[in-house]
Amino acid sequence: MADGADDPSVHWVEPRLRAILPLDGFRLSHSLKKTIVANRFHVTTDRAFADMVALCAEPARDRPTTWINPVIKASYDRLFQIGHAHSVECWQDGELVGGLYGVSLGRAFFGESMVSRARDASKVALAHLVAGGGGGGGGGGGGG
Repeated sequence: MADGADDPSVHWVEPRLRAILPLDGFRLSHSLKKTIVANRFHVTTDRAFADMVALCAEPARDRPTTWINPVIKASYDRLFQIGHAHSVECWQDGELVGGLYGVSLGRAFFGESMVSRARDASKVALAHLVAGGGGGGGGGGGGG
């Protein structure tokens, strides 16, 4: 993690608690099911990895700064090139509007960042990952 986009250093973050989503307990809300059935998004996996990282790094109304600096972008790009990092992208009318990226090791997927520029886009990406549509690990799928 970096303190900002212009920070040249990277440091470890060690939170006391980390979220773990057991796949057998993952449940979609009724409203998210409706969104998925309505096909509001075209979902792809590993088709726009660098664009997904860049979108996650963009400032947002509720988050004016980012922890994703050039060192982090380059590191994740390298992990993607060697098959350890993956992205799930949500598109509307040809525009990338949300999704997530992270690292897969064995059968585990470690989500690093997610973003929505359209309502529920990151949630749809997560549901796609858990359903086995990508990530190369925990959600099944194996990319592409």
